Amino acid sequence: MDQSRIGTFIMERRREKGLTQAQLAEKLNITDRAVSKWETGKSLPDSSIMLELCGILEITVDQLLHGGREAEVASPEAAPPRKRGEGRFPRRGERRWWLAVLLTGGILTGILTCLICDTALSGGLSWSRIVAISAGYGWAFLLPLIVLNGGGMAGSLLSISVFTVPYLYGLSHLLNVNTVFSVGTVMTVLSLLFLWAVYAVFKRRGRNAVSLGFVCLLLAGLTVAINGALYLLGTTPPPDAWNGMSVLLLLLAAAVCFTWRRGRE
Repeated sequence: MDQSRIGTFIMERRREKGLTQAQLAEKLNITDRAVSKWETGKSLPDSSIMLELCGILEITVDQLLHGGREAEVASPEAAPPRKRGEGRFPRRGERRWWLAVLLTGGILTGILTCLICDTALSGGLSWSRIVAISAGYGWAFLLPLIVLNGGGMAGSLLSISVFTVPYLYGLSHLLNVNTVFSVGTVMTVLSLLFLWAVYAVFKRRGRNAVSLGFVCLLLAGLTVAINGALYLLGTTPPPDAWNGMSVLLLLLAAAVCFTWRRGRE
């Protein structure tokens, strides 16, 4: 605060009211020496008499403290107009689409680079085709997570539900290994059933101990189903004690989750 400016303003308002320093001092029950110190900028009015002083001089406290100037209040009308796009961050939706464009461009660039290198080094397309379909599969999974607001997980689950089996077929054909498709398809079906069930649990019940308990139960069921399917396909020996132990631990974990939730209630 500029004490000199405030003192000058008090003096001007006092004179406009036709008051002497002594008369103003009498109204405030102070000495005229105190008024003189205000007007010469040596001191400021005490806060206990500031409202009364403003009432006598017919000014506001804000005017007093600013020496007659109103406080400058920032307002949208007073602010200088900004140039289009200046100081503005992209909105969330815009950021999502930019990320999607960058993801797509990056994957396409990587695929094209691999195809060119494969052709230049081996005179044809071999390993680059595996990279291409794997990158496309990853793109199909990641794109819904980036673009869809609130439904990204469901979109990604739907995407892998549609594209996983064709991806395994293409991979099996490129590798010339039939078990990639046969075994992979069975594992995919079981895993997708598990993932959709987990999604439904969290969607319906939210993130809590009960939901975690249901996930443990589903995971125990998935473990039994995968071990049984692999045994029936002839790719693994019969389930052993370790498999049974893992299922038992998952069941115990589910029981703990349900009990803990009930104890909190």
